[in-house]
Amino acid sequence: MPRIHFGSWAENAVSWLQTHLSWLFDVINTVLTGMYDGVNAVLGAPDPLLMAGILAVVAWWLRGLLPAVLTFAGFALVDSFGLWEAAMATLSLVLVASLITLLVAVPLGIWAARSSKVSGVLRPALDVMQTMPAFVYLIPGVMFFSIGPIPGLIATVVFSMPPGVRMTELGIRQVDGELVEAATAFGTTPRDTLTRVQLPLALPTIMAGVNQVIMLALSMVVIAGMAGAGGLGEAVYAAVTKVDIGGGVESGLAVVVLAIYLDRMTGALNQRVSPLGRRAAAKAASAARGFAFLRYRPGTAVATVGVVVLALVAGGMNLARSGDDGQNVAAGANVGHGRGIKLGYFPWDEAVATTYLWQNILEDRGYKPDVKQLDPGPLYTALAQGQMDLQFDSWLPTTHKQYMDRYRDKLTDLGAWYGPTSLELSVPDYVKGVDSLEDLKGKSAQFGGKIVGIESSAGMMGTLNDKVLKEYGLDGEYKVVSSSTSSMLADLDRAIKKKEPIVTTLWSPHWAYGKHQLKKLKDPKGAWGKGEEIHAVGKKDFGKDFPEVTAWMKDFKLSEKDLASLEVEIQNGGKGKEKESARRWLDAHPGLADKLAPVRH
Repeated sequence: MPRIHFGSWAENAVSWLQTHLSWLFDVINTVLTGMYDGVNAVLGAPDPLLMAGILAVVAWWLRGLLPAVLTFAGFALVDSFGLWEAAMATLSLVLVASLITLLVAVPLGIWAARSSKVSGVLRPALDVMQTMPAFVYLIPGVMFFSIGPIPGLIATVVFSMPPGVRMTELGIRQVDGELVEAATAFGTTPRDTLTRVQLPLALPTIMAGVNQVIMLALSMVVIAGMAGAGGLGEAVYAAVTKVDIGGGVESGLAVVVLAIYLDRMTGALNQRVSPLGRRAAAKAASAARGFAFLRYRPGTAVATVGVVVLALVAGGMNLARSGDDGQNVAAGANVGHGRGIKLGYFPWDEAVATTYLWQNILEDRGYKPDVKQLDPGPLYTALAQGQMDLQFDSWLPTTHKQYMDRYRDKLTDLGAWYGPTSLELSVPDYVKGVDSLEDLKGKSAQFGGKIVGIESSAGMMGTLNDKVLKEYGLDGEYKVVSSSTSSMLADLDRAIKKKEPIVTTLWSPHWAYGKHQLKKLKDPKGAWGKGEEIHAVGKKDFGKDFPEVTAWMKDFKLSEKDLASLEVEIQNGGKGKEKESARRWLDAHPGLADKLAPVRH
């Protein structure tokens, strides 16, 4: 059967939409960003414990005293993890996505319930929306709206739409037909029949759909974090890429707290808004005995007063603190004057090290750097679209060639700060008889038939698959397993502890060569190419927007000794302490900040 190039058609369609409807995407982006920022500002403004108190009052109103106490304890735990801002960002994303989803899903469900033709058309579309891997939605989302919460928001809306439509349709179709006929017989209009008979009776099923929409939206937080949405998704994604067990557990528990709260509150809301729900709640309350005070729920007026009082207290505290947010910058060094600058990095060690080094230096110079972790593909796309300002880890001319070729006219190459580098495959030194790439031939069984790689989007992986393996006749013998840099290093560490053979992708410089006894496999055919240089790359107008930083980048250099010691300091500092570790290293090298970022009077 001839090859159907459906993927090419989809790519062409996206390019056409970008070219001809960019104004529409800008409008959508502005509206959705405004909605998200507004909700996030409201949820993030109060002191964490005051906001936890507000959420607890809502739980008290809907479920009772014990759930309110557990709510406060759960959100206090999130705050103790240092994840409050991330949790509120995630809650904002979920609420906005759920609201948009329901505004579309409920009318569609009603329409489908009243028209079999509409239902027949919607059913396959909903099947595709729910079964398509959610990652796929992020690709056009990033292309249309760049990185940030909006691609994740769009993907969340699409992914969580089907249960909202289906449960609404199901609820209305399940209403007894005799009741509808009776209403019609008494002269009730179709509109009144819908609003006064069908919707009230279908409300429990619709509310179950609302619950499913919210839960599916929350399940998307990690995927949204891959597109730079921030929140708990970014925390979970960072923990996964760094193999940070502690960080993963804490951020995972924060997601669990949010999930349980939203699930219980939406379930209880049905009892407040549905006649059938109120009847069931009253029957359950009359049957229950003992500890009645734990099930006491205040009236709506009392709960509203509690929320308003806590909100006023939070507002007063914010006003009192509003004058205390100034940034301390040394006299004469305030070059940035509080201007924001967005720094992106992917989880490669030299990228982490230099990004957090420059975060400290730029803060010392009066800038407000915002640091975000992304994969190489989304990061280069964000730079090309002007959504990020600067990144420090472009390996040129080979590893990141595909991105530079694609976006060269939309980027600014600020020059190399380190080089030459080298790409290689490495094995532990206890693996005998394997000293070059040629020695791998015929020995795949020894290594389980695989080469442990890094991110599939890395140019190094493309070079390995397309050139190195073919040059040495290994492409049919070994399978390159894509993972992440941190997963590759964890697998390497595990294999060395067990004295097992393993072959991995690596590069120089890298701290792994100082921690482990490794052999770089020789490349007599030069398939990897010549050594590369590491460049700082900014957005197209970076020189115009940040002339001082541009000048610093042009002169920025780090020796292999300095880079290695900086990486070791960050490794020793532990996960989540990269900025503090870079600050310690910088303080231990007096005068270096003035050398890297001189202030010209």
